[in-house]
Amino acid sequence: MEKKEVKLIGSWSSPFAVRVIWALKLKGIEFEFIEEKDLMHNKSSLLVQSNPVYKRIPVLIHDGKPICESLNILEYIDEIWPHNRILPEDPYEKSIVRFWAKFTDEKLSEVLKNVLTSVGEDQEKKVKQFEDALNILESEMKEKKKKFFGGEENLGYLDLVLGAILWLEVIEEISYGKKIFDPERYPSFNRWIEEFKDSNIIKENLPTKDQISPYFRNIRKYVLASKTHE
Repeated sequence: MEKKEVKLIGSWSSPFAVRVIWALKLKGIEFEFIEEKDLMHNKSSLLVQSNPVYKRIPVLIHDGKPICESLNILEYIDEIWPHNRILPEDPYEKSIVRFWAKFTDEKLSEVLKNVLTSVGEDQEKKVKQFEDALNILESEMKEKKKKFFGGEENLGYLDLVLGAILWLEVIEEISYGKKIFDPERYPSFNRWIEEFKDSNIIKENLPTKDQISPYFRNIRKYVLASKTHE
């Protein structure tokens, strides 16, 4: 296959963008990373033009054509560059992985964002929802026979999606002030987290607290300011 130009519009603060970075790195695909500096107040014209419906990251641009939404992008990457597969070949197994990926984004990632943007009793409800999702995923993790969802040594589609949990520590610190994830309560999930973080691709492409914190602190600051004016 001839080489095509690949660009990724994203931010190191976003687990949705970083999961795409991980996928491209796993595939060994060269790409240009275009970082959005101010997603709250000053989105680039390239982002708005590339994703006019939602105007959000990530956006993969392949040979001049934009592909939006991280789960969709991951599947696109796996189809265009079929080496080092991240999705199962078997249709049934693929459907199961897609199910849990959707669950993760709706019940884990989205709720975690709501924890960041809520206060008081409402925040406690969001934390409870997050814990409920963790309980379900912990049960699923116990059934996992291999080190990763992609295999004994290979990261897969669902591993990359679940990687959003690595942002939890920063959000706990900034918005909640105490631990939500208890390793003793979720031993199987915690084992997977430690193995996932120890994978070379993840270690080499995992944003630091300094890269993540400012964006989330600004969101939290905005939320608290808006609450005082209600």
